[in-house]
Amino acid sequence: MGPESSSPLFTGSVAGTLRLIFYLALAMVLMVLDHRNGWLWRVRYNAAVVVEPLYKLAGMPSAGMHALGVAFADRKLLTEQNQHLREDLLLANAKLNRMAAVAEQNQRLKELLDTRHNLTLKVQLARVVGVDLGAYRHRLMLDAGARQGVKTGQPVIDAHGVMGQIVHVLPSTSEMMLVTDPDSAIPVVIERTGLRTVAYGSREGDQLTLPTIPRAADVKAGDHLLTSGIGGRFPPGFPVGEVVSVAPAATGTFLEAHAEPSADLDRSQDVLLLHDLAAPAGPPAPAPEAGPPASLAPAASSAAPARATPPATGAAR
Repeated sequence: MGPESSSPLFTGSVAGTLRLIFYLALAMVLMVLDHRNGWLWRVRYNAAVVVEPLYKLAGMPSAGMHALGVAFADRKLLTEQNQHLREDLLLANAKLNRMAAVAEQNQRLKELLDTRHNLTLKVQLARVVGVDLGAYRHRLMLDAGARQGVKTGQPVIDAHGVMGQIVHVLPSTSEMMLVTDPDSAIPVVIERTGLRTVAYGSREGDQLTLPTIPRAADVKAGDHLLTSGIGGRFPPGFPVGEVVSVAPAATGTFLEAHAEPSADLDRSQDVLLLHDLAAPAGPPAPAPEAGPPASLAPAASSAAPARATPPATGAAR
């Protein structure tokens, strides 16, 4: 150090050497005493109490940055997990809805299959691929056409009743007119009384109208309508609808009834097309023999009675 500066702690003079020896001796004495008796632990403890907050204060920025990094990482991880869980939930709901739709479709196909087995007619399965519902037009498009053997005028049914008939045939599709179409007319018979009449479509498109019922006829709500078979278009015995109301017509000459269709016109996706049966070849089968049952016939005797011999009247001629 320069001469202008203050005197150093240890200098090359005799006084500096003595001061160094004193400090070294003092340090050695303190170390020996602390090692053997532990006198300085309280000093270190109190010093640690004072210095520890300073260490924590100095480390707060680093700890805060680490905490923020962990918080952001956890938030990002939770957000990703939440997104994955939402996607899994949506996928599970979609699969569940699909399974419910498939189960409902299988139930409808089972009902159609049961109907097909119970019928003695030739039927063809078709699927609804288009809807044409207007103010005065109630028709459906089917996925079967001329290539599949569909013909104009074929009746169409579902598992519950008559839906309508084919009105236009294209190569691979066909157009069906519903029974509720204003241009539709089906000869029907009331199941309870046997009264024959005609069920027409309505402008509303959700009911059938029977406008020509005689006033003296016995018709009431709840009567079931069946196809009568008159005209040869619809085979007899198929459900058409159920009467919901009966009232005098506006003209006053007849009664007018309204009926709900038996078929699920709004929900059926699979339908059956009826084909005409082939005419039988050859003469008709013989009628069964008539007479009393065999259980009522008298039992035959074991021995036939002897034939009576006529008395002799004279000599043989």
